[in-house]
Amino acid sequence: MSTFRRRAAALITSAAAVLTGALTWVAGAAPADAATGCAVTYRITNQWPGGFGADVTVTNLGDTISGWTLGWSFTSGQQISQAWNATVTQTGAAVTAGNVDYNRTIASNASVNFGFNGSWNSANPAPASFTLNGVTCTGGVTSTPSASPTRFPSPSPSASPSPSPSSSPRPSPTPSPTPAPGRITVWLAGDSTVANSSGAPIVGWGRELGQYLTTGATVVNNAVGGRSIQTWLYESAVTDRMNSTGECALSSTAYASRWQSMLDASTGMKAGDYLFIQFGINDGSPTCPRHVGAARYRELLTTMVRAAQQRGANPVLVTPVAALTCSGSTAVPNRGYVTDTFTVGTATGAPVIDLHKLSYTLYNSLHFCPFNGDYTSGPVGAFFADDHTHFEATGARQIAGLVATAVRDQRLGLGVYLR
Repeated sequence: MSTFRRRAAALITSAAAVLTGALTWVAGAAPADAATGCAVTYRITNQWPGGFGADVTVTNLGDTISGWTLGWSFTSGQQISQAWNATVTQTGAAVTAGNVDYNRTIASNASVNFGFNGSWNSANPAPASFTLNGVTCTGGVTSTPSASPTRFPSPSPSASPSPSPSSSPRPSPTPSPTPAPGRITVWLAGDSTVANSSGAPIVGWGRELGQYLTTGATVVNNAVGGRSIQTWLYESAVTDRMNSTGECALSSTAYASRWQSMLDASTGMKAGDYLFIQFGINDGSPTCPRHVGAARYRELLTTMVRAAQQRGANPVLVTPVAALTCSGSTAVPNRGYVTDTFTVGTATGAPVIDLHKLSYTLYNSLHFCPFNGDYTSGPVGAFFADDHTHFEATGARQIAGLVATAVRDQRLGLGVYLR
């Protein structure tokens, strides 16, 4: 535990030594027969040794745009690893971000937002300029492209004062220490292996996750015991009968209150938050209401990921934690939906923590196998509750540690909140 905390502290200390920048470009971009213009804000939201997260907002100051492509070039070898709310490709230093189906249109004076994670080496400056639909950002609202870009520093957490309108152009600000990250919420959705408790002595890893995070991150655990992804989303609207496709029929498409509250603009997920999703244990039931087929599982998981991304939150997919299944002296894999979880991660750009593999690897390192089936004594009895699936507090704490370590090792933006 102490080694983990020292490494996490070193990570945060290193992150504090770099600049978190926010620059805004006001631009004119489009055909000569339309009133066009845009403002682009590029903001580094998190930065840690070797990695960073960024947020980009494009505001349309001219006529309505239907279909957009934003382009820029990195100057210090940065590479994008994953993105959300946009289709992002990179060739060398050149980056192109295009709309997805749900944000194709930008009305006049409206904005779209997307984000990404990337890597950096010696430096991580903001891009020098942007293009919108192939036209260089040049400033103002215009009917013809202007000649050169104009860049205005936007407010950032740095203590350096902003230049006054009458001042002459200044060089880029000297990097200054990054202030402590702002407050965020870490939302959890899952089953009993994640839930705070499903009855004594059962404890889910979600209850223990908060101890690995600083006070800047608040964990809201909405995991519920016994739920598949569909019963978690729709609760009692999932009936006991299967429809013609072999899926459990819904009596209503209204979401359960837990998901509705998380989607609420005032009480739910907001930009910068994280949503951890772990299902796949109860989903394998052959009977309704818990049964979920692989295609339906991917569909519903994608729905949850996209909902978080649309709100500027960061979804993280978690494969189902392993039960203790021994093959001689070796703990072996035993969960379904692992490949399906990775498939959704690839399709949506959401990172995946393979808790399934991490957990049975942990069981092997703790020499839980061979096992005589006694859950009342010994190291296995201290780790698991009264079966091979559910944890007592000691086990849940170690599983939560696996999740926190994966956040660090995969260099997710949440890493700056690790203790």
